[in-house]
Amino acid sequence: MIKKLWLPFLLAISFVIAAIIFFKGENSSTWKQVNGPYGGYIHCMAVEDQKVFAGTQGNGVFFSSDHGKNWKPVNSGLTNSSIYSLAVSKTNIFAGTNGGIFVSPVEKISWRPIDPKWEDIMVFSLAADKEYLYAGTSKGIFYSADNGLNWNEASQGLTSGDVKAVVVNGTDIFAGTEDRGIFRSPDHGVNWYEVNTGMTSLQVNSLAVSESVIYAGTAGKGVFVSTDKGESWQALNQGLDSKNVNSITVRKNSVFAGTEEGIFLFEGTGWKAANKGLENPYVYSLIADDSGIYAGTDGGGVFFSADNGTSWNKTNQGLINTHISSFTVCDSDIFAGTSGAGVFISGDGGMNWKEAGPGLTNPFVFTLTVNDSGIYAGTNGGGIYKSTDHGNTWQAVNAGLTNPFVYCLAVNGTDIYAGTFGGGIFCSNDNGNSWISINQDLKNYYISSFVVSGSDIYAGTFGGGVYRSSNHGKNWEEVNSGLTNGQIFSLTGTDSFILAATPGDGVFMSADRGASWKPVNSGLASGNINSLAVRKSTVFAGTYGGGMFQSLDKGKNWNEFNSGLESIDVYSILIGDKRIFAGTSGRGIWVRAGK
Repeated sequence: MIKKLWLPFLLAISFVIAAIIFFKGENSSTWKQVNGPYGGYIHCMAVEDQKVFAGTQGNGVFFSSDHGKNWKPVNSGLTNSSIYSLAVSKTNIFAGTNGGIFVSPVEKISWRPIDPKWEDIMVFSLAADKEYLYAGTSKGIFYSADNGLNWNEASQGLTSGDVKAVVVNGTDIFAGTEDRGIFRSPDHGVNWYEVNTGMTSLQVNSLAVSESVIYAGTAGKGVFVSTDKGESWQALNQGLDSKNVNSITVRKNSVFAGTEEGIFLFEGTGWKAANKGLENPYVYSLIADDSGIYAGTDGGGVFFSADNGTSWNKTNQGLINTHISSFTVCDSDIFAGTSGAGVFISGDGGMNWKEAGPGLTNPFVFTLTVNDSGIYAGTNGGGIYKSTDHGNTWQAVNAGLTNPFVYCLAVNGTDIYAGTFGGGIFCSNDNGNSWISINQDLKNYYISSFVVSGSDIYAGTFGGGVYRSSNHGKNWEEVNSGLTNGQIFSLTGTDSFILAATPGDGVFMSADRGASWKPVNSGLASGNINSLAVRKSTVFAGTYGGGMFQSLDKGKNWNEFNSGLESIDVYSILIGDKRIFAGTSGRGIWVRAGK
């Protein structure tokens, strides 16, 4: 009898303990950064005694001791992660950010800000000589005579506040500005004099010196050279096919120019392209030492040449600064599209990533989708690529596609839809072999997103709201009643409801095939929504500035979902069988347990 009385009590205790364990496990689940994809936005680099430093957009500073083969983040004490300039001076390294300068010993990286008053100053360039350290900023030029301990303004005669480049040549200092060309100071920055004779562009992005020769890279007008301390300049553009020069470096008798269309080499008889192996042509930064040349790219990370630019190799192991634009799943593998580093594949549930195979010649991948015939990648400027062998090789499939800026892809039955930036919507019903324009009644040709719901397909636009087609894209109908923001960044949904993400006004829901919309933002602390994903009634929202949010009731109520997530800018989401993936801007992929 006593045993019978205790039995219900014991069962109740057991259920309570099990519930505590379950909820503790669920609540303690946090986001973890995975191993890859590798690459990033490399704005600047510095090298000293085989130590290489790379400054990134959004993930601070990375360090390599083996010529860039392996990288690790070195961000202790660094409270600003957007790095625009790096320089080594004596035993210290300095990092210029969009909020002042940070300094650290070279041998043991631990950053500290130099002065709180610099918090609103962008530091575009740093340069050092034996006595002084110079900083080109959004508020002119500053110098330090005690290795960065104290700084003084040095802008007398400098008529431009935005100094993008600083270089030292003997006793002279040269400053390249955003809008007033080049200035020279013969007295450590006490006085500045405009030296623009012969310059046809006054927007100077970069400067480099080789003995008595000074090179200036400009926006739109190529390279200029001076051999008389800047008193006169001559254009040096023979063979230079790209005139937007972001960076210049000199190694021995060779001059290298980094542009939006790759790297060019000058050895005395005109420029020639030097891009073999350079998979990302948009080059932000260049630096050289005795071992070779390093090129920092826009999203593709670092490339290294040991043969004076004849060939380049990607050197990104451990460098996670990627922008993850999209996900898709094919069989048991997960594919991730990046902006600047191409496509990556994970065969172990998203924990480790490897680069996809060759043929994807445009690395700026905005969107991915899959059907029974293969995997499709939509790119920014290269159209659509297809892989029929699980990403091992790729080929362009652009017949009939008259706009190569593909922002979104969707599959509905045997049809594939491609949304472009400026060219509207295209459709293929032969697995991408040919495309036709399907823009009947479409008033906005800037397509951001698709979702298939039941027999309908919906297209989100930049500025024109949402369109619906019920006949495979033959005709489109505007469905915006109640939708107060026409900028649609993402669409998701099920057969019974659709959700639209907007910048500034949060999420809108329609339960009547788009006939009417209403905001569903209760608990959503950020209204800037980049991405949405749904499974049954559970919805995830990735935001700009607010991280991730989760709703368990079709978006009616939201909760912050950020424990452990170090990136607050989420641009893509994948709901897996056991895990949720967040694709971030500058911090790669993050994973969290989920159902």
